[in-house]
Amino acid sequence: MSHVGVPRGTVRKRRSLALLTTGVLTIPVLAGCSSGGEETARGVPQDIAPAARETVADGSTATWAVDALPATFNAFQADADSATTRITGALLPTLFPMNRTGQPKLNPDYLESAKVIEREPRQVVLYKLNQQAVWSDGREIGAPDFVAQWRALRGKDSAFWTARNSGYERIEKIERGADDLQVRVTFSKPYADWRSLFSPLYPKEITGSPDAFNDGARTALKTTAGPFVLKSMSKSKGTVTLARNPRWWGDKAKLDTLVFRAVAAKDRTQALSDGTVDIADIDAATADRITLARRDRGSNGQPLNHGPGSEITPAQALRSWAQAHGSDEDEAEIAQAAREKNRKAVVAYATEQKALRDFAVRKSLEPAYTQLALNGESGPLADDRVRRAVARALDRQELAQTVLGPLGLPAKPLGSHLALAGQPGYKDGSGALGEQNTKEAQALLADAGWTRGGAAEPPKDTKAGSEAEKKGGKDDEAEAEKKTAGEAEEDKDAKSEKTEKDGKAGEDSTEDSADSAAERKKADQDSEDSAASRDEGLYIVGDDNKPGAPAPATVGSASAVHVLAPARTAAAQGTVLLRQAGVLGEGGAVAATDKQPGGAAGAYAPVGTAAPAPAAAKGQLGKDGKTLTLRFVLPSGPGSQSLRSVGDKIAAMLEKIGVGTEITKVPDESYFKDHIASGAYDLALYSWPATAYPATDGRPIYAKPEPATDGSLLVEQNYTRVGTDHIDQLFDKAAGELDEKAARELMKQADARIWAAAGSIPLFQRPQLVAVDKKLANVGAFGFAAPRYQDIGFKTRQAAGSPADRKK
Repeated sequence: MSHVGVPRGTVRKRRSLALLTTGVLTIPVLAGCSSGGEETARGVPQDIAPAARETVADGSTATWAVDALPATFNAFQADADSATTRITGALLPTLFPMNRTGQPKLNPDYLESAKVIEREPRQVVLYKLNQQAVWSDGREIGAPDFVAQWRALRGKDSAFWTARNSGYERIEKIERGADDLQVRVTFSKPYADWRSLFSPLYPKEITGSPDAFNDGARTALKTTAGPFVLKSMSKSKGTVTLARNPRWWGDKAKLDTLVFRAVAAKDRTQALSDGTVDIADIDAATADRITLARRDRGSNGQPLNHGPGSEITPAQALRSWAQAHGSDEDEAEIAQAAREKNRKAVVAYATEQKALRDFAVRKSLEPAYTQLALNGESGPLADDRVRRAVARALDRQELAQTVLGPLGLPAKPLGSHLALAGQPGYKDGSGALGEQNTKEAQALLADAGWTRGGAAEPPKDTKAGSEAEKKGGKDDEAEAEKKTAGEAEEDKDAKSEKTEKDGKAGEDSTEDSADSAAERKKADQDSEDSAASRDEGLYIVGDDNKPGAPAPATVGSASAVHVLAPARTAAAQGTVLLRQAGVLGEGGAVAATDKQPGGAAGAYAPVGTAAPAPAAAKGQLGKDGKTLTLRFVLPSGPGSQSLRSVGDKIAAMLEKIGVGTEITKVPDESYFKDHIASGAYDLALYSWPATAYPATDGRPIYAKPEPATDGSLLVEQNYTRVGTDHIDQLFDKAAGELDEKAARELMKQADARIWAAAGSIPLFQRPQLVAVDKKLANVGAFGFAAPRYQDIGFKTRQAAGSPADRKK
């Protein structure tokens, strides 16, 4: 999912704001301190079925699934998403794409060279362009395109609706070099991440005027300079179609046509089996089905031992037959209908499985990581001792194993916020926080004043703990009185509510497939040791059918929060969540009502939901008459099962040190806007993308929040609201350090400080599972690397221009 952040201490007016990452919801023992230098940890290699170009056939069409049609083709706008990034990658120049190790690498299709030629008195970078590089209208790519993009993105002209500009504001001037193929860029102050600029590069016809920039590039790109051109976009069909660029000077694209089709995650198994798509990111359940389909290839027509009906025992089958042919006509009619329904389901499943044999699952680790976010703005987590205690209670190895182990991927906890294993500069900095240690976690909580008997103690004035405790007093007492008034009624309803839920769960489970049942059984077993004590603290948002989100507050309201434009790679990460940014105001203010405890309407239990179990029953810690209970927000969508399993394990780990969790499951579409961005959570799981430019892209994620003149809070992308001046200074120094080794050392120091602050706890690098037609080459799980679209194609010739339709 990031856009480049805006400078600290300022509020830039935005038409809209990009939020976080996609793929954020897939769908996410603290290591000891490492000694000396960079680590030798290797990343997981990409899995793309590589093939030499001469072995790939010319022609044909491949269809690639995306989550939704792009809202814009302008990658610098706030609503640009992963589909924008994927499609523009095949259409526009990227001067320094990431390679397999997560480093920026010069792209010879566009550049002969690019380097710093002067450092004093000003940094000067000289770009020498490929003399064959032209736009699709025949005009040479040159300095005018660089100048127009700089002027649009430098932040001095508010008429351009841009979501990111880091680096461009440091440019002093851009000039033509010795000839038309040279571009000379002079910086007003040093900028280490200069390679991040001008990618993608747009033609001056788009960046030269606000109208073209703001509106012209949203639905069309008339002028491009990649191996493909934009042929058409059909909202009715949900497709974007690219065709070979006849003016492309590089290696000719192997495919005649590349189609991007909008397919929701829940529909991808069906889309693969009916031949609608050839390439699709998938979840573990779909990957398992493809694996089973290929395993069953030699079954010689024997019934499948998985899927609908596979759980029926011989005795159950015999009883069903007897009922269907019995003398009781009513019972027989019901049994016959059930048998026919099951027969159709078995046939449909078998047909899908046969089609899925034509696919392979390509797997690697996605260039993104899942973290546990601890909101330090208020409440118990405003005390750094409590945050550190929570962090040190986590067995990160177990959490990584939960997600990555079953997929056959290396299950190693991530040790850095600013680099992934395999990238230059990666070093495990978790030693700055300390190893997983239950006793030390308990000692930290005791030092913060949280004790076993604390929930029964009367409130008292104390300086220990967070500032929020000093402010909270009267409001908390009033809230306690309200809860007491309804306590008896809630306790009365608790048992019947739980009985109804258990009964309903039993009914539903009989209708699910065997695979789903097995998956749920495993997840239930994993959290069995602690689920009983947490059941009554579980709320599922939306079950009460309450109306939508409240009206937003004005930008100037004292309770508003300004969420500034995110860092540059969040566009690729924001596939699902980005489109839900309507709650944000014109200047990036989150609605004041969203800042209230509890977040959006429906965030807490409807009438009849069981109240949390008493502290005594859970053995929870307390202080000043209040229990230590944290609001843990998790997504409830079908693609977020693994995330919820991780959440359950975290809750069980915290329970062991006396910290309670109140789990709130919310719809995926409101998870970010109503909870993460607005700060209505204590604990949450979400992801950040990898970057080759941590000094630029990491800065807004970990910047110390600052109060604005109107009393609101400037959080940029730091949704944990935890930061320090020292961390900010290290980022600023690294951004201006032209010595790469010195800059990496500064980033390691910053990472250690981020660990020590305990606002964000990296857990694991996310898995990347891609279903690919097994005849396709040079496409799949790319890992860090950007795709080479011109190399993608079929190993065996298909009818040119026809889709890979396997449905017979």
